[in-house]
Amino acid sequence: MSDAVFPFRSIVVSCQAAPANPLHGPGPMTLMARAAEAGGAAGIRANGPADVAAISAAVSIPVLGINKTGDRDGVYITPTFEAAEAVVRAGATVVALDGTQRPRPGGDLAELIGAIHDRLGVPVMADVDTLAAGRYARAAGADLVGSTLSGYTGGPLDGDGPDLALVRALADELDCPIVAEGRYWTRDDVLAGFAAGAHTVVVGTAVTNPMAITRRLVEAVR
Repeated sequence: MSDAVFPFRSIVVSCQAAPANPLHGPGPMTLMARAAEAGGAAGIRANGPADVAAISAAVSIPVLGINKTGDRDGVYITPTFEAAEAVVRAGATVVALDGTQRPRPGGDLAELIGAIHDRLGVPVMADVDTLAAGRYARAAGADLVGSTLSGYTGGPLDGDGPDLALVRALADELDCPIVAEGRYWTRDDVLAGFAAGAHTVVVGTAVTNPMAITRRLVEAVR
């Protein structure tokens, strides 16, 4: 099931905008998703039932749904079955969730992934921060494992580029597709992600967040 979600060596575009971003909301994010599909993206990562519903109705490629409803300082990405169910009912064909070993509400990770498989019938991607978390998430039943949370859970962050070492370690050890995600800014970053063993690379800010891109350039000049 997981191999069929995204083609090998494909790019997924994350279309998300926080409330402080002028592009926040289903309308702008749907336009971003349509543009990404026209550019060749194999899938869209989107947050929340409203955005997922609008985007899934407008594109013909898979929508990787997340639901940021948890604790911002803890398990924040699709922390419960109800959060997953909301985005699947809205049209998500895959669910991504926090796959770290941190305490989570409402049961352990294996129970959550099992419920999503059994009751919603969709594949699950685990967003992890370390190799240990990747092992844990795969053992819990995750269909795909992504490097999404590296550098965002209190661990060390080496520069502002992607964690290629984690992608390589996950690809070397786990028997499932590995998704490289997190700080993929350039063409070279994407190619390096595939060279490290990624099945799929997710690019977000560098494509769909002009506010952050502008800030990055302004800060470089300063």
